[in-house]
This record gives sequence, C-alpha cells and structure tokens, in this order.
Amino acid sequence: MKQFFNNFVGNPKNDILSGITVALALVPEAVAFAFVAGIDPLVGLYGAFMMGLITSLFGGRPGMISGATGAMAVVMVHLIQKGNEVGNAMQLENLGLSWLFITLLIVGCIQILAGLFRLGKFVRLIPHPVMMGFVNGLAIVIFLSQLGMFTRVVDGKKVWIQGSELYTMMGLVGLTMLIMWLLPKVTKVVPAALTGIIVVAALAIGLGLDVSTVGSFIREGGGDGLQAGLPTLQWDIFNVLHTVTGHWSTLFSTAFLLAAVGLIESLMTLNLIDDLTESRGSGNRECIAQGSANLINGLFGGMGGCAMIGQSIINVNSGGRGRLSGVVAALGLLSFILFGAPLIEQIPIAALVGVMFMVVIGTFAWSSFRIIRKIPTADAFVLIAVSAITVWQDLAIAVIAGVIMSALKFAWDNAVRIRARKRIKENGTKVYEIWGPLFFGSTQSFASKFDVKNDPSKIEIDFIESRVSDHSGIEALERIMDKYIDEGKEVLLTHLSPECQGLLKKANPNFDKYIQSSIEDPRYHVVTDLMDAEV
Repeated sequence: MKQFFNNFVGNPKNDILSGITVALALVPEAVAFAFVAGIDPLVGLYGAFMMGLITSLFGGRPGMISGATGAMAVVMVHLIQKGNEVGNAMQLENLGLSWLFITLLIVGCIQILAGLFRLGKFVRLIPHPVMMGFVNGLAIVIFLSQLGMFTRVVDGKKVWIQGSELYTMMGLVGLTMLIMWLLPKVTKVVPAALTGIIVVAALAIGLGLDVSTVGSFIREGGGDGLQAGLPTLQWDIFNVLHTVTGHWSTLFSTAFLLAAVGLIESLMTLNLIDDLTESRGSGNRECIAQGSANLINGLFGGMGGCAMIGQSIINVNSGGRGRLSGVVAALGLLSFILFGAPLIEQIPIAALVGVMFMVVIGTFAWSSFRIIRKIPTADAFVLIAVSAITVWQDLAIAVIAGVIMSALKFAWDNAVRIRARKRIKENGTKVYEIWGPLFFGSTQSFASKFDVKNDPSKIEIDFIESRVSDHSGIEALERIMDKYIDEGKEVLLTHLSPECQGLLKKANPNFDKYIQSSIEDPRYHVVTDLMDAEV
C-alpha cells in the first residue's frame, strides 16, 4: 500500500501543476489528431481523457502520459473512409466512426493479450541506434506538426498566415520559449511550461491581440467548440455489426496495425522516460493498461491512442513523477470539456506551440551529431534511416526496419567471424576447434573449414568456444558428419553445452552416438561445476 501511494503521489504540488500543464497541451493535440483521422474533435478529446486516466492509474510507469496520437490517427483514416463509403451506400451516417469503435475493441483485446503473454519484454531487443533514431525522428515529426498551427482556413483552404499576424504569433511563441528557458534558472517552484502559457494568454487577452486561439482552431477545423457532456456508452455499434460482413479483414488488419503502433510507441516512450527518471517501468503492465483503455474507448466513443512522448516529457520536466500527474491531466481535460471551455478556448495557440517547440529541443538527441562519426558506420546508417523513416512513414515501420537492419548487421558480423583452429593429437586424431556461433548465417563458412577427403580416420569437432544455435546449424553439422561417415571415418563432437546436446538429440537421436558426454570430458565438467558454483 505504501509503495502504491508513493507511486501515485510523487510530489503532490508538482504532480498537480504539471498535470494541469499537460492538460492544456493535450487540447490542441487531441483536436488536431481527430482532424487527421477525419472525425469529430470531441471524439479525440474523449479518447485522450479515457486513455490518460486508465493508463495513469494502471499503466507501466508513473508520470507517462497517454492520449490520442498522430501515429494511430494516420492508420485510422483508411478504415473510417471505407466505413463511410459503405454507410453512404446503405444510407447510414457516421458508419466509419462506428467501425472505428468496433476496431478499438479488437485493438484492446490484442494489446491485453500481448501483456498477458509478456511480450512487452521484447522492447529490450531494440538497439540504441534505433532508440536514438526514434527520438530524433519523433522530435522532427512533433516540430513539423506544429507548423500547421501557422496556417488559417480561408475559403475552405489552409493558407500560411502572413504579415503582422505571423510576427505576433512568432513573438508569442518566442516569449513562451524564453520563459520556459529562463524560469528554471530562477525558480523551480512552478512549472515553466504552465507559467509560459498563463503569461502569454494574459498578455494576448489583455492587449486584445488578434491571434489564433484554441477555440478558433477547433471551429476552423469544423468543430463546434469544447463544450460537451460526459462520454456515453455506444450501444449503436452493436446495431451495425451486420454492416461489417465482408469487411472483417479490413477491421482486423487495421486493428493489428493500430495495436502494433500503439505498443511500439508506448514501450519506446516508457524506455525514454525510464532513462530520464532513472527508474524502471513495466512494459507488460503498460500493454494491459493500454489495451484496457482502448477497449473502454471503443465502448464509450473515444478515439483511442497510446503513450505521447511530447506530453510525457512536458510532464516529467515539469516535475510530474507520480501517477497523480497523469490523473490530474486527464481529469483536467475533462473539466475543460465540461466546465472550462469558454476560458480554455481563449488560450493562444502560440503559447502551446512554444511549449511543444521546447519539447522538440529537449527530445532531440543532439549528442547524435557528436557521436555520428565515432560509432560504427552501420550503426550510424541505422540511426539516420530510422529518423528518416519515422518522418516519411510512421514510428512502427521505422522501429521494425531499424531492428531488422541491426539484426542483419549482427548476423553478418557473426557469420563471417566463425573460425576453425586445427591441430593433430599424438594419437593422430585431427581436432577442429570451432570459434563463433553456428547458425543460419555461418553455415557456409563452417562447411568450408573441413577437408573431408584428406583428413585422417579420426576427427574431433570441438565446440568449447562455439554453440549450435538453430536448425540451419544442426543441418550443417549433420551434413559434415555424414560426409565423414560416408568416407568411413570416425567423428566425435566434444565440449557441447547441455543445451546444445539437447537441441541436437531432439532433432536427430542418432547424434547421441557421436557426442562426448560431460562425464567423459573432465575439462568441460570442471567448467560446468565452476559456473554452477557462481550461480
């Protein structure tokens, strides 16, 4: 109970103030991503509220913020458009939105299963260059998304703002950034981001500046403002299940993609916040919490989402380390919708853009410029490629591509490093001492080390510095042994670990005749005893 309380409340004042700051920053982000997906802004706001509340209470780590995200919004677009096309043919309105809610139910189940099967641990396999590329790419994406705030809708088209309006907005953005940079040098009693938003909002309202606000941003996008009630249970989605007949493949493929994007972005963000706070979160717990939140979103009409790196960094940098900060952010967002709409709608977009620009500066791994020439060329290539793919495509594709590139690089390095030292014993037996793993990448090189025709009648293949790793390795070893046996020569496999022995015998019980057991091998037996003693 004490540990739960400590995790829930880090520093009450800091958690509450940082939560309010995050809630303010969540409004335009949720609205913008709803526009990207082609749905009502309130669906995005409801989604951010429900995601934020559930994951803050039950998620993998305190202080991490979840909500509606652009990465998932982009995936939703095709599904919603397809649903609306089917709905128009059947004279049903907003069928695409109903399809989205049904899909989120599937997404939630997939993510919960991922947590129950403990798949969150696989985030540990993500190499550091991929992490740095992810961070840099995401910082660029956040920066580019804020550029859209420098536009206005004129005659149904978005145009860049110009003249005094542009200069005013740039000045307010710069003032917000200046406050966030200077204030922590003076005091850390109040969050710099919240102070910047309040000061710039007061200045804009007091001087009557004609600038884009949260309210005008929502209305220009086709929304009606923030004012609304509580989210309600979407019984209607069960009445339109018949419309999905023949389209389940679209829903399931979208669901798997949404689940993958959400989990990858969340687990990567969790790792990043772990590094910032020097603590450790639970990836599996985050999977279950995120799945539960998406399930609730599907039932109560939210957009769904995942962890948000920008808002999470705002929260942590503002002092929000407990679960209370995320709860305050979620409840604050709901309060804006229920009670504070007229006030929140007056906040200049420039203040929120300034906050996000500072997040970009804090997120980007500037050290990558310093180390890019010092790290291996392949790692540098992966870092740059992941950054570029994150901007060009999306986070999930970038991370998967980065892991594949790193894995192939690792496989190639190990494939070309396999060695075979050769020596002749006093009794005339030729010994091949294998060094390096025997796996799919090294089988050809392994086979080339042996001289079956010219070798003596007795052969030992020594694996004390090697191991058989996969089926390809088993097959390669079996082929070499068959060649020696066909020549009428004896083959003995020595210093195989118990795991390798089990792997070989399981694949082919005949291997047992050629494996020297640890009882007959005092050298290996002693090493095993020492390892057992250390454990």
